[in-house]
Amino acid sequence: MRRLRTRIYVDGYNFYYGRLKGTKFKWLDIVSLFERQILPSVLFAPPPSLDPVEMQILPCAVKYFTAPILERLAKGSDSVSSQSIYHNALKQHCEDRVEFVMGYYSLYPANLHIVPADNPETAPKDCPKILVWKPEEKQTDVNMALHAYDDARSGDVDQIVLVTNDTDLAPAMKMIRSRCKDVVLGLIIPTRSGDDGGSQEREANGSLRELAHWTRRNITDDELAASQLPPVVAGTSRRPSVKPDSWYANPTNLAKLLEMAKPVLGKRGAIMKWANNPNEWMGQQKPIDLIETDEGAQVVFEYIERYIADRVGQAGGGFEPLSS
Repeated sequence: MRRLRTRIYVDGYNFYYGRLKGTKFKWLDIVSLFERQILPSVLFAPPPSLDPVEMQILPCAVKYFTAPILERLAKGSDSVSSQSIYHNALKQHCEDRVEFVMGYYSLYPANLHIVPADNPETAPKDCPKILVWKPEEKQTDVNMALHAYDDARSGDVDQIVLVTNDTDLAPAMKMIRSRCKDVVLGLIIPTRSGDDGGSQEREANGSLRELAHWTRRNITDDELAASQLPPVVAGTSRRPSVKPDSWYANPTNLAKLLEMAKPVLGKRGAIMKWANNPNEWMGQQKPIDLIETDEGAQVVFEYIERYIADRVGQAGGGFEPLSS
């Protein structure tokens, strides 16, 4: 079977807003997602032989194109720190398998036309203007295009897989197709699957599909769930990176669990270790998974309450210790 030396090029902004925003899957092992979940599911047989190929991801597996969040733009109080923690976690966990290529955000006031609510078809020239803050992510598209083209020309890769739905990458794809004819171009659209309980948020852009040798139209919840980093990522040269509380499915329930278990287990680390292990009294489910829903959280909270009451009223009264 022919092997394609493969590298993944991720448009971080496009990936986040197309697939991760509003989900519980932000603490993502990006290498594992593509190496173990996505690429093995892609069946591609290039001409002229039409024999299937094996996609062999390179040691430097993923180039991740993004920009640091500006404090002035961040909606969440921990958005800036959470992004930094996540980037550090990827560097610790994946080491040299992920390369970050950083752009930057520009924020400036701009006069833009207002679309009338009662007549949205009004031409811009006939609409009044208003002064607004306009944020723009700079260099990401250019960096992604240059890296993909340079790698294609180098002969170090047989396949370039772009994770984006941004038409600004179309010229680079066209140039790679015309000047690097032996290089395979794959395209992964970072959007939801209809099987995940919701409709797809975006359709795959037609101009990008036409330039790709193959297209994967979505990324499923199951694939994201199977590719999560451990809650605490330890490294040799950095402090451990801890998953931000706001990135859990239900931060309110997590905060309550931490507060309720504190009198028994004390430190956060001990509580999270207990919460991330299967519990006999909860049907071998993990408390951390149960608190994703209010119904499951009630099971966890009632267990803690019963345990504390039992320990106070009758020493050694039969519940599984929280510390186990």
